[in-house]
Amino acid sequence: MTLNKVMIIGNAGKDPELRHLDNGVSVVTLPVATTERYKDRNGEVKEQTEWHNVVFWRLLAEFTEKYVRKGSQLFIEGRLRTRNWEDQSGNKKYVTEIVADNIRLLGRRPENNNNNGTNNIAVTQTTETKTEEISIDESSIDDDLPF
Repeated sequence: MTLNKVMIIGNAGKDPELRHLDNGVSVVTLPVATTERYKDRNGEVKEQTEWHNVVFWRLLAEFTEKYVRKGSQLFIEGRLRTRNWEDQSGNKKYVTEIVADNIRLLGRRPENNNNNGTNNIAVTQTTETKTEEISIDESSIDDDLPF
């Protein structure tokens, strides 16, 4: 048995840019930052930020382009994938990405967004069966949240 599962909570590093491949499939590649805070030996708070390349396909790509903005806090579930290619100079290049299977918008609702007042939206894409579904959890939305 094997398991390739990644879960991160982080912030979008830029606004998503939706692209369409030749076959019409939608894709978004988005940098997402996760930050670890800790105290060093002197008691000073330090931060270490990791940047993750996250790839969203089909419905997830369209959802991400519509609802995610730079700075949006996201919960992403997916799997690791490493790709390699040769650049124009013949050097072998590698990139490790998270291929998203689920995304959930977290955090505060931006003032000037277009998500119609929802701040807790989840989208799941099941790749094994090629089916896609949207799950919007509006029952847990509370407009009187203290943040």
